[in-house]
Amino acid sequence: MKKIAIINGPNLDRLGRREPEVYGRQTLADLEKLLRDRVAGAAVELQFFQSNHEGEIIDRIAACADAGFAGLVINPGALTHTSVALRDALAGVGLPAVEVHISNIYRREEFRRHSLTAPACAGVISGLGFHGYAAALDFLLL
Repeated sequence: MKKIAIINGPNLDRLGRREPEVYGRQTLADLEKLLRDRVAGAAVELQFFQSNHEGEIIDRIAACADAGFAGLVINPGALTHTSVALRDALAGVGLPAVEVHISNIYRREEFRRHSLTAPACAGVISGLGFHGYAAALDFLLL
């Protein structure tokens, strides 16, 4: 059985309520259901994690590597643009990771257009809403 982690960073627990004109009205629970439904019947275990705390996210990435996960989908939220520590965690565990952003970060404020974490990931999907998570999951299950 393949184990894949879906990790969401700061403020993603507020999906559906926070800036719905940018992030939509679907919630984090809606995202989890969408992805669980996508792998229903397959030999895949999904583990979902969300934290507003950088260190907890870094600890979870290391724990996934130690537990033999096959890969991870990560939306680092604002940590994308600020966290060298998160970038180093992704680079250091040896797991394939796909960075996902619900909004198109390249159509937003200038500071959001640069990702510190992207170079440590196999790929980046930006601007496809929840479909980006599904595409990232599909890639990791190939």
